Amino acid sequence: MTENIKFIKDSKVARWTALILVSLTMFAGYYFADVLSPLKTMILENGKLNWSNTGYGMYTSAYSWFNVFFGMLIIGGIILDKSGIRFTGLSFSLLMVVGGLLNYYALTDTFLNGGFGYDFLNSFMTNFSPSLKLASFGFALFGVGIEIIGVTASRTIVKWFKGKEMATAMALQVAIARMGMLLVFYSSPRLASDAHIITRPVAFGILLMIIGFATFLVYNFLDTKFDREAAKLKLQSDKAGEEEEQFKFSDLGRLFTNKSFIYIALLCVLFYSAVFPFMKYASDLMVNKFGVLAKTAGDIPSLLPLGTMILTPVFGLFLDYKGKSASIMILGSILLIFVHLVFAYGPASQPLAIVLMLILGIAFSLVPAAMWPSVPKIVDERYLGTAYSTIFWIQNWGLWGMPLFIGWILDKVNPGVTAQIREGVQGAHYNYTIPMLAFAATGVFGLFFAILLKREDKVSGFGLELPNKQD
Repeated sequence: MTENIKFIKDSKVARWTALILVSLTMFAGYYFADVLSPLKTMILENGKLNWSNTGYGMYTSAYSWFNVFFGMLIIGGIILDKSGIRFTGLSFSLLMVVGGLLNYYALTDTFLNGGFGYDFLNSFMTNFSPSLKLASFGFALFGVGIEIIGVTASRTIVKWFKGKEMATAMALQVAIARMGMLLVFYSSPRLASDAHIITRPVAFGILLMIIGFATFLVYNFLDTKFDREAAKLKLQSDKAGEEEEQFKFSDLGRLFTNKSFIYIALLCVLFYSAVFPFMKYASDLMVNKFGVLAKTAGDIPSLLPLGTMILTPVFGLFLDYKGKSASIMILGSILLIFVHLVFAYGPASQPLAIVLMLILGIAFSLVPAAMWPSVPKIVDERYLGTAYSTIFWIQNWGLWGMPLFIGWILDKVNPGVTAQIREGVQGAHYNYTIPMLAFAATGVFGLFFAILLKREDKVSGFGLELPNKQD
């Protein structure tokens, strides 16, 4: 009786439209996640904001405060598995906007001149400015929103593309999201302009997130139709289906007894800790080592998302039809280590910096393209949302600790340099050698777990080296 029902998932137009709508929400989130990264030099030069390298590190690490210490990613994953894509996506995309608004307010003259909340935030932790504390709190709320949206996007792609072009779809979603990184590194310093008006790019980022919320709202109509048709076909819907397919809290224990899952999670936290925190400092590295002007400091780092936009879908196609996911994760880890070592010890050549960012873009295309489609191969679908959120939670330990550590290192190995820069001392700059070695060391540990993952796949037989496409 059900063979006459046409399933929306089988329509290429429908499933790729669903992908694009969700990816646009991620695009907006990726833009805002790095909105201040190309502006680090401007921020530290601004005496009214009164941020230091350590303070900037605290701000960037705030992204993961609630995700790490309050387990919001785990909670979000359970909400996703229990309440579904629609409720989770709308709730947490709205939270991104709220966090962004607080971040914006913390940088405005209204707040800096004693606006609402200033005196309270100035009454404790006086080593850090009220602006830094409020911006960090807003960024922490945003971090909860974007990370759970990321889990939701991954779960959405599995829902629409399992058994089809899943790696290609995940790669395309990453590519669209990385367009946000490309845009922010190129546009943020230019929106701030020579006048260093930092609030302009932040306001633009909030506008993009509002649009992203709207696109997810439109996606809900497609998702509703999917679930109705899935129910008719007696397939698992977005909400829990048959009793034996429902998420159970005991499933968390299964994740942590799965060696392949553990290796992927550890590779994820180590690899991403050597990329995303690096990008928070990449523009400042260009200014201090390579002599790039502050207003164009994001141009060379923007080559990384540009490269990933082009290459990630290509690698996704390869993985769908040829496989070799575990091997590709090893290759990406090796390239990552190479780039950071050359940044540490190589000459201050802008052409070299361009080549290194392009190579890092290749690495950052290879590993995510291989890693995320591997997760559905090693865990049951009923707790896939929880599996993704658990990986993201572990990843957030690195996104919390690494930028804070790098900011602290910069202040320790460059004593008095921030004051010199604010005073306009000729030739004052930060030495980035030790921070780059820290990133390289993180990559070495990631490579170790990538090798263990490939070895374990031969034992477990999950098929990580096999193609993803089944029809």
